[in-house]
Formats: sequence, C-alpha cells, structure tokens
Amino acid sequence: MKNVLTVIVTSAICVIISSCASVPGQGQTDQQQLRKFIDDHVNKIKPLEKEMSLAYWIAATTGKEEDFKKYSQLELKVRQIHSDPGDFAFLKKMKQSGKIEDPLLARQLDRLYNVYLENQIEPELLKEIVTLSGEIESNFSVFRGTIDGKKVTNNEISEILKTETDSPKREKAWQASKQVAPAVAADIVKLVKLRNQAARKLGFDNYHTLSLTTAEQSVEELDGIFEQLIRLTDKPFAGVKAELDGILSKMYGIAPDKLMPWHYHDPFFQESPMVYDLDLDIYYKGKNIKQLARKFYAGIGLPVRSILKNSDLYEREGKNPHAFCTDIDRQGDVRILCNIEDKEYWMEVTLHELGHGVYFKYHDRKVPYLIREPAHILTTEAIAMVFGRLSRNAAWMRQMLELSDQQRNEIEQVSRKYTQIKELIFVRWAAVMYYFEKQLYADPDQNLNALWWQMVEKYQLVNRPTNRDEPDWAAKIHFTIAPCYYHNYMLGDLMASQVHNYLVHNVLKLDSDRDVSYVDQPKVGRYLRNKIFAPAAIYPWNEMIERATGEPLTPKYFVAEFVK
Repeated sequence: MKNVLTVIVTSAICVIISSCASVPGQGQTDQQQLRKFIDDHVNKIKPLEKEMSLAYWIAATTGKEEDFKKYSQLELKVRQIHSDPGDFAFLKKMKQSGKIEDPLLARQLDRLYNVYLENQIEPELLKEIVTLSGEIESNFSVFRGTIDGKKVTNNEISEILKTETDSPKREKAWQASKQVAPAVAADIVKLVKLRNQAARKLGFDNYHTLSLTTAEQSVEELDGIFEQLIRLTDKPFAGVKAELDGILSKMYGIAPDKLMPWHYHDPFFQESPMVYDLDLDIYYKGKNIKQLARKFYAGIGLPVRSILKNSDLYEREGKNPHAFCTDIDRQGDVRILCNIEDKEYWMEVTLHELGHGVYFKYHDRKVPYLIREPAHILTTEAIAMVFGRLSRNAAWMRQMLELSDQQRNEIEQVSRKYTQIKELIFVRWAAVMYYFEKQLYADPDQNLNALWWQMVEKYQLVNRPTNRDEPDWAAKIHFTIAPCYYHNYMLGDLMASQVHNYLVHNVLKLDSDRDVSYVDQPKVGRYLRNKIFAPAAIYPWNEMIERATGEPLTPKYFVAEFVK
C-alpha cells in the first residue's frame, strides 16, 4: 500500500506542478482544466479553512458569543465559495465528461463536487442557516442546568446519576440535563426546515437524503444495516435490559417496571450502568488520564505529545461541556477538547478522541489537500472506537495501571460483560437517533416530543415519564452541530470490530483476542498508519476498508464479538 500510495501521489504532484503555469481555456484537456481549477480553489480555500477551524476552537474553549459569531462568519465565507453556481456547473461538466482518467484527480473531483452540491443554496438562505446554527451551538455551549436553583455542570449531573440512590434527587438531575432543550428546540426545528428548503431546491426530498448522498451513503443502505442490527439484538438486548433493571430496582427500592429514565446512569441511556460487583472507576481514581493516554499511544508508535500540547482538557465555565477532536490545517495541527476527570468514562473519551487525532495527524502529507482527510467520518469513528474500547479491557488496565494479576482477574470478570452490554445498549440508542432524525427531516411539524419517546420505548425499552411533554430530543447537540451524522458511530462500531479482528489474526498473529491490549505493540501503529491513516481519502470508504482488511464493511465481526 505504501509504495502504491507513493507512486500515485508523486505522479499526481508532478502533473499538478507541470500545469501550474497553464491557464484553463481553448486547447486544454478536461484534466488540465480541472487541475488548474483545483489549484486555484485550494489556494483560496486553504487559509480560510484554517482560520475557520481556529475560530471554532476559540469559540468552543471560551463560549463567548462574539467568538461564535466570528466562526459563523468564516463558515459562511467558506460555504459561499462552495455555493458558486458557475464553479458547480464546471465540476458537474467535468463529472459528466467521462474524460477524467487520472484516479487521484477523479477522486478529488468527486469529493469537491459533493461539497459544492450540498452548498448550492441561495445566498440569503445559506446565511440564515449558518447564522442560526451558530446561535444554537452558542446557546448549548454556555447553558448550564440547575438543581434547586443551583447551576450544575454535565460532570456533576453525571456523578449524581451514577451514584445517587434517592429517586427524587436523580429525577432532578435528569431534568437538569434536559433543561437546555426548551431553550433551543424551536430554533432546531426552524434550522431543519431551512435545511430541507435548501435540499428540495436541489431536487432531494429532504436534507437527510441530501446529506447521505453527499457523504457517499444511501438511505436504503443504512435502513438495511439498522434493520439487521435491530433484528439480531432484539432478544439479547431485552435479556440484558431485564437483568440491569432487576439490579437497579433493588438499588432504588422500586419495582423493575416502575423504573424511569433517571434511574439509568446517563441522561439518554446510551452508556451501560456500572452496576455489577466492580466499579471500574476505582482503578482510575487519582490517575493522570492525560499521561496514561500519552504513554499508550507512544508505545504503539503513534506519539500524541504534539496533539496534547495544543489541546484543552479540563472543565471550566463557558467551555464546551462535551468532547471532540479537530484538525486545524491538515498539516499536523491536531487538537482535542475534553473535560477530563479521573474516571473510566473520561479514560475512554480521551483514548477515543486521540484515536481521531492520530488518524488526522498521520495522513501522508503528499496526499493532495482536498483528500487529505479521513476516507469517511465513519472510518475515523471506527479508529476512535478501537482505542476507546480499551478503557474497560482487563489486559490493558493491568498493564497501563500496573495492577496485580488478582486485580486483573477481578476486572476481567466484569469488563467483558460491561463491554458487551455497552455495545448492545449503543446499538439500540443509535437506532433511536437514526430513525428519529430520519423522521425529523421527513416531517418537522409532527409531534416530535411524542415521536422521541415512541423511539425510546421501542428501541431502548425505557419508560416514558407520565404526562411528560417536553422537547427532550433537543437536548442532544448532534442535531445542530452534526446533522444526519449519528449513524456513523454505529457504522464505525462495525468497522472497529472488523479492524480489531484483522489486527488480532493478521497483524499480531494470534488465535484469539483473549489477552489483547495493544500495549507496546508498534506493529499495530504501523499497520494503522500505512493501511488506513496514510492513504487518507484517496479511496472511497468501503474500498479503503476492503484494501485494509480484505473485505468490505460487514456486521459479522461486531455480531460475533458482542451479540451472543
């Protein structure tokens, strides 16, 4: 792969350099015209995208309204470039010509065409979409719920839901996690309608369909995957859920059928409650999460010191309360934002975000700018999940936390169970997000509050609170900042299992993953860097997966690993 990549990229760069002095026009081939267009476009867009990325970083770390406005203004400038109808007509002509034979050039054309397609929006409508999206995100960033009149952070709410046994106190914390929803729900619906308006003018039934199309996916493809996963997990999830409910009912002194959403350990029941004999948090108490992550990644030959140096890792007022990774310039300035505490959850999140980080950081810099990014958002999610799963891996914990064999055995008794439960719970939660968002864009005027709880009851088997009619769905920030994206977490989970299987059997040459932790295994880093990170987006996502693992994306490894 590495030699092939070098040949392809070097060839492309030579051609690009040789065309720099030419001007598109009469006598030039379509390929020459396209190369000149791409050169000009990159020179124009590259500095703007870097400035926009830095502006978003500043806004997310300060929470200041003026910083979000600056980011929105820059985003608008970038999207206005991609909305130029003349440029889009040129790209469309190039795609339809059938004369772009250079595979690297054709790949850049495909990616650029999709970016232009989703931005073919009237200037005023585009401005309204970008401005409103920025305002909603700003509200999310600075909003803090209250309990008995006192402001609380997301970490404080999480702690209450994890440790408190008094049901009324838990309910107050859960309600605090939803208080942002009424403040943003109407604006989110408005934003959905604006996005739909733009999509319909481009010939799509709604924005959901447009978004999947430009992401090289299809509704039919995703429906098939989720239908299969729901069918395969119906009985296993119901069994796990019944077992969890039995334990929780004893903890709270209520009947299992009386359990409410606040009796689970996170506001959306997207994580597995720590209810078994061992709470994994005790092993991370007092540990330096940042240093553990740095040491691990260095040990597999993917150093993250430069990423951590520029990152923002700890909670404070006004800062984005969630976590993300960003590639500022596609030239190595990669950063993560976290709100770390010494708990298993934040060990997982830190490993996860740094998984995104090493994917971005170790792209081959010879790959052209337009495709120097992950093959797909699902592929970077997959790598993040490969590493995020390690926070509950008994072998990894023993080595990284320097535990005794006895402690390792204690952890192993529950860690595999926790991991399986976590994955089953996530399948059902991802189904809620996918099907709700699909219907949200199909009909934003329907009773969304009722729809949300119908999805939750159907897929998560969680009771709806009596007489509750609040926009609880709107408390999920993804509907604003990452529309029609969430299904990629699930696809990433499938790919993570596929990559893990390949690492175990083809890279580490083991018969099973019984004691696999990846700790101090540089061959793992080499494989990921050469087969997945370096090629960036040279290949469409499923072709890249097939080249890296020997077969296209399949659920079979996820099912074998977690659905038993």
